[in-house]
Amino acid sequence: MNEREPYVSVIIPCLNEERFIRKCLESVVANDYPKDRLEVLVVDGMSKDGTRMIIDEFVRQNPFIKLLENPKKITPIAMNIGIKSADGEIIMKMDAHTKYDSDYISKCVRYLYEFKADNVGGILKMLPAENTYFAQGIVFSLSHPFGVGNSYFRIGSRRPKWVDTVSFGCYRKQVFEKIGLYDENLVRGQDMDLNLRLKRAGGKALLHPEIIGHYYAKPNLMVFVKHNWNNGLWAILPFLYTKGMPVSLRHVVPIAFVATLIISGILGLVMRPFLWLFLGIIVTYIFANLSASSEITWRERDLRYIAVMPLIFVLLHVSYGLGSLWGSMKLLTTPGFWKKLMGKYGVHSKIPE
Repeated sequence: MNEREPYVSVIIPCLNEERFIRKCLESVVANDYPKDRLEVLVVDGMSKDGTRMIIDEFVRQNPFIKLLENPKKITPIAMNIGIKSADGEIIMKMDAHTKYDSDYISKCVRYLYEFKADNVGGILKMLPAENTYFAQGIVFSLSHPFGVGNSYFRIGSRRPKWVDTVSFGCYRKQVFEKIGLYDENLVRGQDMDLNLRLKRAGGKALLHPEIIGHYYAKPNLMVFVKHNWNNGLWAILPFLYTKGMPVSLRHVVPIAFVATLIISGILGLVMRPFLWLFLGIIVTYIFANLSASSEITWRERDLRYIAVMPLIFVLLHVSYGLGSLWGSMKLLTTPGFWKKLMGKYGVHSKIPE
């Protein structure tokens, strides 16, 4: 056993990942980190497709891979099951929808110590899940600043940088002893919440561009819209469970865009200034959308993307924004929310539960 390398526990939550789990586990097995200093805990949410059979195959062939069960299915519970079962001094989250470069684990560990970080992650390079222009366009939208803002783990970075959150994450185990485990209320957004708690406790998260994973994006527009609606919903619902601002500014831009459009459009029917505001927003958005779409079309040297990309950007932003609006309505009608909100900021009220 190589005592010079820290012992690493990789946790992979998964649910019905028959299409991608083999590629994920093959890339993990192919990693150059010493296998006698590694354990891989695949936490399955009771998959009903062929996922379990594929995992069992890898478990039989690789003694460092173990299968754990997550009857409640959601990701933060899977992570907490893995953390409680882990023997490693380093806890690394990996995604079943992703395949990893052969030096992914070793670079995460190396830079965790080299930069004295508490969490390290890398760049997610998007891959199309289908061989279609729409699937490729979805990839482009999730890798472009117009699509995802300053999400550096998606758009990339030329140099290492301290960030609010990273994709997945490689943590020192004592981080969880200090700030607690994943919040099991958060179906999504649990990584952002964990990293914000880490930052408030004085910890640091590093994004390093040499650490690379390859994520398979959604295969078609219907799945893409549904996914972004849920992402938008869970950009808002964490306000029920967390203290302070639980998301970054980029997560609330879509709801501001959609809400302003709706309000100005309605008021514009009776008040001309709001009509001009509505038209101004529409014209500005169309110009920005066509500029980004033209840039992608020119880069790819394929005119078909000038027809595909504007639609995909609209679906990305509007579905996310509408999901956030729905989340806001759920939030505002939740019993006790207003009292909890004011109590959070030290304001006492007689508002009933």
